Amino acid sequence: MSMITQLAEYHPALPDITVVLILLLTALLGYVIAHRLLDIGLRAVAKYSTYTWSDALIKNGVGKRLAQLLPAFTIHMGVNFLPSIDAGLESFVMNLTSAYMMVVATITIIAVLNAANDIYESNPEARQRPIKGFIQLLQLAVVILGGLLFIAALLDQSPVLLLSGFGAMTAVLLLVFKDTLLSLVASVQLAAQDMVRVGDWIEVPQLGADGDVVDMELYTVTVQNFDKTITTIPTQRLITDSFKNWRGMSSSGGRRIKRALHIDASSIHFISEQDVNDYRRFSLLEDYLAGKNDELKKYNQTMVGATADESDAAVNMRRLTNIGTFRAYAWRYLKEHPRIRKDMTLLVRQLAPDDGIPIELYCFTNTVKWTEYEDIQADIFDHLLAIMPEFGLQLFQRPAGKEFSIRQLP
Repeated sequence: MSMITQLAEYHPALPDITVVLILLLTALLGYVIAHRLLDIGLRAVAKYSTYTWSDALIKNGVGKRLAQLLPAFTIHMGVNFLPSIDAGLESFVMNLTSAYMMVVATITIIAVLNAANDIYESNPEARQRPIKGFIQLLQLAVVILGGLLFIAALLDQSPVLLLSGFGAMTAVLLLVFKDTLLSLVASVQLAAQDMVRVGDWIEVPQLGADGDVVDMELYTVTVQNFDKTITTIPTQRLITDSFKNWRGMSSSGGRRIKRALHIDASSIHFISEQDVNDYRRFSLLEDYLAGKNDELKKYNQTMVGATADESDAAVNMRRLTNIGTFRAYAWRYLKEHPRIRKDMTLLVRQLAPDDGIPIELYCFTNTVKWTEYEDIQADIFDHLLAIMPEFGLQLFQRPAGKEFSIRQLP
């Protein structure tokens, strides 16, 4: 105090200026030391530790933000040492530093929550249960609480009194934050019911989204379409609108083939004994032809009778057809195919006539990779299209171009 008294003899303001300079230098020095210590400490831990939490804290700047608290705290506590400071000015400075510390504390907590999310996402199982929406919800609550404490510290009032004043503004706040509340509820529902995960392939036709989910936040879900464009979907639209999630297909390990061959109806006919003998060349049809011939023989003997007139027997008997034999061949071909799942649905069925007679293949590949799936599907249909003429079948196609002929009048 003797030094401050001596300074006052030279000029009345010198003691206050000296204390202010000491406070500012102490605050600056404290910030530099705290920042360096926290930074060095975290980096040392990250260097010698296999855990990722220290890296996440460094990445999100938690140490730098924590260090910003020390200068404000220094000024807040040191303002009392100013010899001739006015009481009103002292109260203003203390309120201002308190409000600043509330802001820094809020930003620091948000950074810590971001670091927690980064640590969680480093876990391979995090894709199944993302918590980013919950983290953003906590950050929103921290911001609201921090804003309330900031205003209370700046006005030097109790936060409880400020809360009582918000009651009258509830209706206005609900109107202003309507979309936020809807997104909040939708985000909780999506996470609780496990409707969408990061990495899922989803289709939302009404919003033009068809691709993989790359990010899920409180307000939006980001989808990268297969053409590499980005579609941002409001979270509540995934609750109010219908969408298709292909996760079940991905997790099952099999991708569905559902495509039809349209047969020209004019090429369908009964097959003769000679045709049956020719079809015995196909190893896939040996068991089918033997079993079918026995079945038809027993039926015809029972229903037609051995003494029936030969001309009448021909129209009354059950006989093999080329389309039925082809359908049996296609089913057995799929059954023996190494890339088709045998433990999942496998059908070759005839649908109602439309453009020709559709013979639909319904089966699942043993891979969900797009390129492999397309190769398998193409190989199967290449083979079936090429072998159809062996059964006397033709593919239905609409006439076009030179297939039309103009009939000349005599």
